[in-house]
Amino acid sequence: MTDNPTTATADRVAEFDQGRKGFVHQVQHRLHVTPALVPLIVLVGSIAVFGALLGNKFFSPFALTLILQQVQIVGIVGAAQALVILTAGIDLSVGAIMVLSSVIMGQFTFRYGLPVEVAVVSGLAIGTAIGAFNGWLVSAMKLPPFIVTLGMWQIVLAANFLYSANETIRSQEIASEAPLLQIFGTTFKIGGAVFTVGAIFMIVLTLILAYVLRHTAWGRHVYAVGDDPEAAELSGVNVRATLISVYALSGLICAFAGWALIGRIGSVSPTSGQLANIDSITAVVIGGISLFGGRGSIMGMLFGAVIVGVFSLGLRLMGADAQWTYLLIGVLIIFAVAIDQWIRKVSA
Repeated sequence: MTDNPTTATADRVAEFDQGRKGFVHQVQHRLHVTPALVPLIVLVGSIAVFGALLGNKFFSPFALTLILQQVQIVGIVGAAQALVILTAGIDLSVGAIMVLSSVIMGQFTFRYGLPVEVAVVSGLAIGTAIGAFNGWLVSAMKLPPFIVTLGMWQIVLAANFLYSANETIRSQEIASEAPLLQIFGTTFKIGGAVFTVGAIFMIVLTLILAYVLRHTAWGRHVYAVGDDPEAAELSGVNVRATLISVYALSGLICAFAGWALIGRIGSVSPTSGQLANIDSITAVVIGGISLFGGRGSIMGMLFGAVIVGVFSLGLRLMGADAQWTYLLIGVLIIFAVAIDQWIRKVSA
């Protein structure tokens, strides 16, 4: 008995559609469970392209480790930003907290003559306190994170300039009297590669946070709060405590970034790091962390920060105008958000 041609054709079309749908969902599922996959592919691809165009000029151990040195501050601050964005918030004050913490470390040492260890701990404590206050305003007062951190950015920035009197503590003074402040800028060689303590700290910090977020109850609470705070509350998660702890940890990490900033530039400058908040958001978004919260990987943030470094160094070695870097990074940001929206649409 011969099959009906129309029925056979319809069956083949249905099988094709089902297979196509299956493939799309497989891709979506893979990106959903491994959010760092897209930035990793972009990172490997960009390294391969610039390596092919520039050869050993780009593919040298020194050049590749130079990228890590250049992005270490963005990577550290990006880790702080990523924690907040995972809770569906945003922190526009990260750069200001970083700079104020560095100024406090320097001023406590040179203006008041305190031991450098006390000055460092004071800077870390104040950064943590500012972050915790942000968290309290967001969780207890129910204020929007954008408005809270925008206001805190202005307050901390003003406090920074008022307290420091716009005074820069020079590198020579720090090196001779308080070298501990510059420890993150210490370099060491492994073969032809040159690493800094700050770059190693960035990598170790990211690995620790990745483990904590993936394998601890606190990490699962962070994702739960970002995904649906009301459902998280009903399931027994202390949403207020979780948010305060996230913002406090973010402030502490920003304070460490302030310490690393001193090592990176050598001096204590109240005008440094002005774009850290924007750069950190850029690294987070390119790294595949959803701005809607509840989805993303801290490793993706690190890949996002390194991608920016790869484009910056690669284009500079090619002699291209610096504006091309901003243009390409802007394209990557829009692409990353589009991918995130696509994943959410397919998941629905």
